[in-house]
Amino acid sequence: MLIYACVSAHGFGHGSRTAAVLTALHQRNPTWRLVLSTTLPEAFLRLALGPIPFEYRPCRWDVGVLQADALGADADATLQALEALEACLPALWAGEQAWLAEQGCPLLVLADVPPAAAELARRLSCPLVWLANFGWDAIYAAMGPEFRPWARQCHDAYRQGDFLLHCPLAMPMDWGLPELRLGLTAGSPRLDATKLADQLKLPADRERCVLVGFGGLGLRLDPGILARWPDHVFICADPQLAVAANARLLPVGVRPLEVLPLCGRMVTKPGYSSFCEALTMGVGIHLVHRDGFAEAPVLEAALVRHGWHYLLSRAQALAGDWRLDQPLTPPSHPPLPVDGCMDAAEAIEYVAANRVVHTDLNR
Repeated sequence: MLIYACVSAHGFGHGSRTAAVLTALHQRNPTWRLVLSTTLPEAFLRLALGPIPFEYRPCRWDVGVLQADALGADADATLQALEALEACLPALWAGEQAWLAEQGCPLLVLADVPPAAAELARRLSCPLVWLANFGWDAIYAAMGPEFRPWARQCHDAYRQGDFLLHCPLAMPMDWGLPELRLGLTAGSPRLDATKLADQLKLPADRERCVLVGFGGLGLRLDPGILARWPDHVFICADPQLAVAANARLLPVGVRPLEVLPLCGRMVTKPGYSSFCEALTMGVGIHLVHRDGFAEAPVLEAALVRHGWHYLLSRAQALAGDWRLDQPLTPPSHPPLPVDGCMDAAEAIEYVAANRVVHTDLNR
């Protein structure tokens, strides 16, 4: 069986989520062939999947929303990129269709969550499973009248799928598909936490350790603001921020996920995979508000319901007014289940084995 995963390159979170699910799938079916088709960096995917073997196809399947930094969106550039992608898709469909036909394997397309995967699956007459907590239809519909044709086009593509792995922390996905609602889809640490703490010279008190992460684009922060919190140690991926005396640079080849068990809190933007990992490991989230992206308020509301949190403005984030000395606000609802990856793997296995098309798999 060949699992061909079309993964959005909008952000690393899509790759992290897909990697977590494929890791669980590999545990259940170690002989299945995994192919990741995306323009996310291959090195990032190798780190995310670790020992799990996979093949890499450098294909761009969607645009997402182009951003200036971790908190800002560029609508004009996004429209231009959508038009450019549309011109390139026919060649991409034809090329990947031909390559997959040459493989001679039973096939399932897993998409997180590029609409163009629908046409590829149609051409190959194979099952298509969406893995998503939102679709680009909902994102584009909120970006103004000029995006409405793109939103409709995305919505029509999503309705062509066979099954939806409905992730938590989700926007509405009214695609008329059978679905399975999942718990959190976080990966698991692979490194020895004690050795990592020694390597980074972290204090034993977890509450004094704070992970600072704003995704692949990052956020320009003055390292001087960390001096406001001399009793805390900050772990960050940004070398410019890590020059502060109480900062530690995340080592090359170490995922942020690996240090979460050593941290009491995390300063971050709204992000699906970051939330899943932090909530799974009981890390409090100091969340920086984000405008211009429709998923952000949905994630923020979900965090208020299910996670220990503190909400910050962008101005507070840039000034270092992170309120780390304040108690976290408790969630208003019970925690979410943490078994989403295994449930997703089981559902993919069932669809692949039975070549299900538009069959209700709800359990």
